[in-house]
Amino acid sequence: WLGQFPILISGLIFVIVYVVVTFFVFFANDLFRMMSAVLFGSYVSTFFVLTAEMINLVILFHLSRKLGREFVEQRFQWKKDKQELKADDPFWGIFVIRVAPLIPFRFLDLGFGLTKISLQRYLVISLLASPLRIFWIQFILAGVGEVIFKDPSVLVEYLSNNRLVFNFSLGYIILTFVGVFLYRRRKRKAV
Repeated sequence: WLGQFPILISGLIFVIVYVVVTFFVFFANDLFRMMSAVLFGSYVSTFFVLTAEMINLVILFHLSRKLGREFVEQRFQWKKDKQELKADDPFWGIFVIRVAPLIPFRFLDLGFGLTKISLQRYLVISLLASPLRIFWIQFILAGVGEVIFKDPSVLVEYLSNNRLVFNFSLGYIILTFVGVFLYRRRKRKAV
C-alpha cells in the first residue's frame, strides 16, 4: 500500500504509523523495521526508522519523567532493587548501551527518563549512536527480508554466501560486547 505514494509521502505515513502503533504495541517495531527494509531499502529505511525512534525517544522520555518511577516500574514490571541509572553516566557509557543491540530502545528511553539527565544530552548521544545500530539491522533485513518471506531457510544460505554481511555482523556483535565489557570494567575501577 505504501509503495503507491511518492517516497516522501510514504515515508511520512510510515513514520506516523510506526510511532503510533509502537507506542501502544510495544514490540511491533520489529515488524515495521522488516517491512520498511523491504519497501524502502537499507539506507532510506534507516532514515525513516531513526526518525520514528527519535520521536519515540522524546515521547517515552517525557512520559517516564512526567508519570514517574512508580508508573514505569508497575507498567513494565521493573524491580525497585535493580541498580538505578545515574544521570552522570559519561557520554561513552550511554553511547555504548545505545549502540549495543542487547537493550531495546524503549527500555533505555524510559530508564533515562527516570534520571536527571537532560533530554537534550540524551537525544544528542542517541542521535550519534543509534544510526549505526539501526543501519546494521536495516542492511541485513533489506538484503534478506524479501527472500525470507518466500523461504525462511534461505537466511542460512544467504549468510554463508555473503561472507561480508556475516563477518560485519559477527564483528559488530563482538565489538558491542567488548565495548560493554570495557565500560563496565572502567566503571568498576572508578569505584
